[in-house]
Order: sequence, then structure tokens, then C-alpha cells
Amino acid sequence: MSELTATVHSTTNGFKVTGNEEINYAFQFVDNIFDPAHTNLAEIYKKWTRVLLVTDSNVNELYSAKWNAYFAHHDIKVTTFVMNGGEKNKTMTTMLSIVDAMNAFGIIRKEPVLVVGGGLCTDVTGYACASYRRTTNFIRVPTTLIGLIDAAVSIKVGINHGALKNRLGAYHAPLITFLDFNMLKTLPEGQVRNGFAELMKITSCADKYSWDLLVKHGPALIKSRFGRLEESDAELKKAADEITYRGIKVMLDLESPNLHEIRLDRVIAFGHSLSPTLELAPTIPLRHGHAINVDMAFFVTLACSRGILSVERRDEYHALSYAVGLSMDHELFTPELIQEGTEAILKTRDGKQRFAVPTKAYGECVFLNDVSYDEFNTVLGAHKKLMHEKYGGGAGKEAYVDYGDLGMDPALLLQQGVQKVKDIVSPLINGKGHHSPSRTKQTSRLVEPIQA
Repeated sequence: MSELTATVHSTTNGFKVTGNEEINYAFQFVDNIFDPAHTNLAEIYKKWTRVLLVTDSNVNELYSAKWNAYFAHHDIKVTTFVMNGGEKNKTMTTMLSIVDAMNAFGIIRKEPVLVVGGGLCTDVTGYACASYRRTTNFIRVPTTLIGLIDAAVSIKVGINHGALKNRLGAYHAPLITFLDFNMLKTLPEGQVRNGFAELMKITSCADKYSWDLLVKHGPALIKSRFGRLEESDAELKKAADEITYRGIKVMLDLESPNLHEIRLDRVIAFGHSLSPTLELAPTIPLRHGHAINVDMAFFVTLACSRGILSVERRDEYHALSYAVGLSMDHELFTPELIQEGTEAILKTRDGKQRFAVPTKAYGECVFLNDVSYDEFNTVLGAHKKLMHEKYGGGAGKEAYVDYGDLGMDPALLLQQGVQKVKDIVSPLINGKGHHSPSRTKQTSRLVEPIQA
């Protein structure tokens, strides 16, 4: 929510308005949010005795029985709108279908929509809420690791437009985000690995303590779904909880003063310089976490070549990436792609490179604005040689998108060819999906209210 204060001043030929907006939104850690013993959601919705819940088909299949039982227990009628998942459905059509569901439901001003899903689902629903009556409240329950530690921390919401990633959107804060890390129990290992890259990003540049925990526990964190599987030991779960708590806190500390991204030197842009171009370069796109880690691993090599990082620290980053199965190189990561990616990011960053790279023993960051293409090419050669000598070429595990990421069978892309990929997928894969649903045609649908 936000509150605006403003003053109006007369000028010689008109008026000048000066205002300040106060934004208030919260995060709460709640394991098993749909346990009827928890009243977090019930206390919010008892005023209306009903709730419109937006989710995707995959999450609906996994959790609808739990939220139906929860709201029935608390005498709250739940109406569920099931949107199509996958990046090809992050569109205006999907957003407007949510708007239609809100209208059919008869949403009341200030009555919050509840969205349960990965970052893609919360992005699209958040944009629908930002647009409906110009602002409608919403509450988030993210279900993926990227959703929990990255997408849910931001107030950015939006959709894709044609071949342009998140080109339409808004800054719209939810009332509250409930963080239930037990959702990770049902998340496939490949998607946990995908989110792990975002934690490597933030800890390597801004939190040395958590970086060391990632280095110590990396593969076990992925296998155990960050300590949430039943067989996980207490020490591992404690470390996982520390990493995720601190990761969210650091992200908030860095981004909250810059919610509208007016300042362009952003620590959390590490890994997001060349990866937007690389991500869609293969016919079947790379998962977001793998694409950003190729970017990060390369810039770690570059930082070492400049003496910003030691060889020991360089190898520490690469060894962790290798141990957890994240990509560090790709055959299409070439001098031509680097030039294309650099030219594209210069437009986003107002004509400066602003390449964020970690420094010292990790936990700190510097920005580079003077990297020449000659230097890029020299470092790229050294990086590829290093990858082949020590890390099997730098390929990752489950590096390419699946049905859940796309909302379609990736094999179809091989039949369409590279040019048609952009028309079908909108070159926009960001790894925010939950599971791979059954490969049948999906349609958005409104589930009739469940009577309490």
C-alpha cells in the first residue's frame, strides 16, 4: 500500500505540485501457510468472508486441496482463477483474463487478490492488480526459490510484449508477501538449482557470511530443497534458513531505497549484463539461472585478470558452480554475442557499462565502465580454456527450459527453427515456473467458489 502527501504552489503562469509517497508492505515467514492452525490469511480475508485466488495450473494441482480446506475451515469462500503457466503465457491476453476474473468476482476497492505461484504468476497477477481501477491490492505467496528470494522481493510487476521481456509493467507493492519455504519440497531439483544462481549473485557481491555457507553446503542445499525434505539434518536446515533470510534482507537493503530503479549502478545486476542476450541464443533457451551464471563466471574470470579477485577466489566461484551443476560457458557465448549483449545493455544502463563484479574475498562489489572488446575477447579465450581444462567445458545440469518454464513442449522449438522461436516464446525465459505440467492443452479457467 502507499500513502501520498502533496502540496500545491501557485507559480507565475500556473501551479507546481510537490509530493511524497510513503510505501508500506511487509514480509512474513510462515511454514505451511495453508495449515488451518495458521490465521495469517484468515485474519485478512475474514472481513470480506471470501477470497479470489489466482494461481497457475501446476500449482493448482499441487496445492488447491490444501487452500480449499484452509479457507473452508475459516468460513471463507474461495474462488480460484487458474491461469496458463509458462513464459509464452506471460502476455497481455493472460493479464486481461485475470482482469476479467476480478471483474466477474466483483472485487471491492481495497479487497486484496491472493496470488499463489512462481514469479511469473505473481508478475502477471500483480500487473493486473496495478491496472484494475488503476490500483487494486494483492497478497503474494511465492512457490519457487526464485520467487521466494528474488521476484517476491521486488515491487516490479509486468508482462512481455512481443519479443520484449517485461516491457509492459508497473511498480506496485503488495500488502504482504508470505514466505513459505516448505513449498520447496515439491520443487524439482532443476528449478532449485535455477534459483541457487540468484543466491550466488547476491551473496558473492554483498554478503560474505552467506557466500561461505553456500560454498560449504552447495550441493546438499539443492538435493535437500534447502533443508526442507524430511531427511535433512538440523545443521543443513539452519544454514539454509540463514542463507535465505539474509539473502532477502540484503536484497531489501539494496533495492528498497531504489524501488523505481532511478539509480542504475545496481549490485544485483551482477550476472544480468550479457545473460539477456545469451538466454535465448540456443534454439531451446537456457534457464535463467544457467544463463546468468555463465555471465557471472565469465566476469569472475575477467575480475581475476584485472587483479580484482585472486586466482584462489576465482577458482572458488567456479568450483562451487561446477559442484552444484550450474553452467559456466556455452558454445554460443562468443565474441559476437558479447558485443551484441554489451550494445543492448548500454541502452538499458544509460550509455554506461556498469558491469558489477565481486571483489576481495567476496561480499563486496565494484562497477566497471571501461572494458574494451579487445579485453573481452582475450578474457573469453582464457575463460574457455580454463573451463575445458578444469570443468568439463562448463556445461551445466538441466540447463535448458522444460514444459513448465515455457508452457509448451520445448521439442516443438526444434521443429520451428531459430527465427520462429522469438515469435512463439517471446525471447523471455526467466526460470520462474514451478513444475512441468502434463503435456495437454491448457486453458485459463475460473473455479467456482468453494462454500465454507
